[in-house]
Amino acid sequence: MPDIDPALLSAEDMLAAFARRQLTPVDVLQAITERVARLNPGLNAFAVMNPGALQEAGESTSRWRSGRPIGPLDGVPCTVKDLVDVAGFPTRRGSRTTSSDPVPDDAPMVMGLKAAGAVILGKTTTTEFGWKSPGDCPLHGITRNPWNPAYTTGGSSSGAGAAGAAGFGPLHIGTDAGGSVRIPAAWCGLVGLKPTYGRIPQWPASAFASVSCAGPMTRTVRDTALMFGAMARWDLRDPFCLPDDPRDWRDGIEAGVAGLTVGVLNNPGFDAPVDADGIAAVERAAQLLIDAGAYVEQADAGLPDTSTGFGRVWGAALARLVAGTPSQLVGLLEPGIREVADTLGGMSAIEFMDAEAIRAAAGHAMARLHQRYDLVRCPTVPGGPPLADAPTVDPVRSLWTAWAPWTFTFNLTRQPAITVPMGPRADGLPNSVQIAAAQFRDDLVLRAARAIELAQPFAVADLG
Repeated sequence: MPDIDPALLSAEDMLAAFARRQLTPVDVLQAITERVARLNPGLNAFAVMNPGALQEAGESTSRWRSGRPIGPLDGVPCTVKDLVDVAGFPTRRGSRTTSSDPVPDDAPMVMGLKAAGAVILGKTTTTEFGWKSPGDCPLHGITRNPWNPAYTTGGSSSGAGAAGAAGFGPLHIGTDAGGSVRIPAAWCGLVGLKPTYGRIPQWPASAFASVSCAGPMTRTVRDTALMFGAMARWDLRDPFCLPDDPRDWRDGIEAGVAGLTVGVLNNPGFDAPVDADGIAAVERAAQLLIDAGAYVEQADAGLPDTSTGFGRVWGAALARLVAGTPSQLVGLLEPGIREVADTLGGMSAIEFMDAEAIRAAAGHAMARLHQRYDLVRCPTVPGGPPLADAPTVDPVRSLWTAWAPWTFTFNLTRQPAITVPMGPRADGLPNSVQIAAAQFRDDLVLRAARAIELAQPFAVADLG
């Protein structure tokens, strides 16, 4: 593949090149490492690089030469968000309050990727404890969008978004408690999957354990499915994860959407804002799905006010985080965390239980909606990304006006939801659309995303 930068290949194309002996995992890693050295100083995607990556790539190269790859990702580079444990590295969570000591064990999803042969390139930046959507944190500073570094990547999987768009390998782990996979994927022109709750084991638990999932962030839908298969494996350490389903999630992904019913969700339980670019993306996606044989119509889920429900879950989690931080370190936390904790964290037990009732009602409403519709479609984000250097102002209001009004509902309902690129916005930054399905039907969101990808191939950021 002499005319293609190996760093920009999809995981599937890398694996095919390894099998044909056109490239080795060392060739690919060297191309990516050169790209990181050239571009990352202006983007700040990494919390730490893995000094053992070259050795891992060399061992993979030897296996491919012997015709004995150990798994479906052997030799493919992958990054891990710094909310997720990688043995031998600290998990700093973007915070100056955390320990710099290395952790002893891999998180389940990291074990799955390593067992499949993936090469861990490094750990990517995150907002502090994954609390917000703008992509900066006190420990590592500002992470910038490869499409235009003046803008944020989004968060909290900020480094994963930057790394994916910049061509720092094809596979990136993000986590998502209210949109933290899908928002940076949307603003960086990537595919981002928040799977069914419990599909990917969570250990150790995050600050937002009751709504948080991990998910793949990639440049193609098929790579998302490939990576998902390695991450979504049962693990004893998470008693809430689903039984093992060791399928290849690419199976059936080309089946298309002919005959499927798609509801257009215009209201996630409150008056969620969306700009003209977002509306145009939803309408364009509708036409692509209709052209592919789906039935598309407006849908009303009858949802409760999910902004109230999620706000209380978010506020309680951050209040608990602040309360559990040693008093001498609380001042090191980002002021916005303390602001949310002070504003939303003083709820009564009845108010918190009311939030749980809202979550259950939202789940029931969406389940009823899926009796009629196989899929629902809506915006991913209310608008384009804010400036990377902009301060975080009024985070309580920003949550449902500027950051996550279209994403957090699916965390409450625990459904799978995926964001896919939909060409450029008026300002040249990426546009997107979000697709959700009933719980456990992760296969359907992958099929629909693949149908859109085939009808409108996604662009890659041109960074040279």
